[in-house]
Amino acid sequence: MTVPPVRPAAPADLAAVADIYAHYVRHTVATFDEAPPPAADWHRRLDDLTGRGLPFLVAEVDGEVAGYAYAGPWRPKPAYRHTVEDSVYLAPARTGRGLGSALLAGVLDGCAAAGVRQVIAVIADTGGDASTALHRRHGFAEAGRLTGVGHKLGRAVDTVLMQRALTSRG
Repeated sequence: MTVPPVRPAAPADLAAVADIYAHYVRHTVATFDEAPPPAADWHRRLDDLTGRGLPFLVAEVDGEVAGYAYAGPWRPKPAYRHTVEDSVYLAPARTGRGLGSALLAGVLDGCAAAGVRQVIAVIADTGGDASTALHRRHGFAEAGRLTGVGHKLGRAVDTVLMQRALTSRG
């Protein structure tokens, strides 16, 4: 199977990005957002992340955005400036085809080029293992669990924290 190329996101991609994310917001506990962010938020995020030199990537299949991934600041305090949190989302009909792996690999490469030292994944424990398995395949290790920190769709949800060092100076 050939994995489509991953490329930097452009403003024209953001409507598709917003649609993909809206699905997860409305129908899953994979994100703790309860309302999809407006399009303007996606434009601000793209501008902010690219302005920081951080990756915001999309994968296309048949000319359509099939998934996206980015890395953003982990925490706002200055001492965290070399640590980011990654996010990877795929269109529901596009899972299981290697897109998530291609996107995460691209994000990790972009983070390394930007001088990032640590990448954190905050993964909602949805009962499935796809996201944790994806991160494990890319060298992440479990760093902890936060129990019952989210409440969405009538249930309490844990988060699994995973971490990967990108440099030995971590």
